[in-house]
Amino acid sequence: MKLRDIYDYLNELSPFELQESWDNSGLIVGHPERDVERIVVSLDLDSEMIEEAEEGVLFVVHHPLIFGKLTELDFRRYPANLIERLIQKRQSLIAMHTNFDQTHLNCHVFTQILGLEPGREEPYLCEAPVDWSLEELQKRVREAFGLEVLRMVAPRERIRSVALCTGAGASMMDRVEAECFLTGDIKYHDAMKAMSQGLMMVDIGHWESERFFAELMAEQLKNLPISAIIAPTKNPFTISR
Repeated sequence: MKLRDIYDYLNELSPFELQESWDNSGLIVGHPERDVERIVVSLDLDSEMIEEAEEGVLFVVHHPLIFGKLTELDFRRYPANLIERLIQKRQSLIAMHTNFDQTHLNCHVFTQILGLEPGREEPYLCEAPVDWSLEELQKRVREAFGLEVLRMVAPRERIRSVALCTGAGASMMDRVEAECFLTGDIKYHDAMKAMSQGLMMVDIGHWESERFFAELMAEQLKNLPISAIIAPTKNPFTISR
């Protein structure tokens, strides 16, 4: 199957034009006319994945390997070291990032992982009414995202509504109408702002909240006449107690 045809299918599934201006979704490495016999899907791309995959595969990942302006290719450093091996092995790479967040991933996590039905939905945000104690919320979040530790801001004893943005969504807190906002990568000053505004926040982790991408994307690729396998991505962080 031609890379171009796979790209066109992905673009129809989740249009690349929806991505944010700072994003770099789409074809990262490859040639549209190259033949592809297998697709590997994963949240991120790493060196182990490249080495284990055969020549000529197409990687479809969530996070773009190249962000911003690439001014040099120093093959000792990331991401040039991975780009070099991709080229040597004639492997291709497509990223489905903020476009896929809007069309598929966020809603999938909200409904299928958290088990909630959106009462309000907009790009990157799902919200629903709930009636949970703090203990109930903690239990559900721990189980859904496999978290050993919960970082919370301004916890409430009773939660009447919940909002979700997978990945790093703290910058969207002003658009949240719910009492509790679940997202990842909450920074100190985000927490201070939320606390001053009476918004409860729970840090659900970046990797933890987006690790469902590969399974979801593999399901979408079943419509193509080509095999797609999932390559699990390791969480770059290790928790030490």
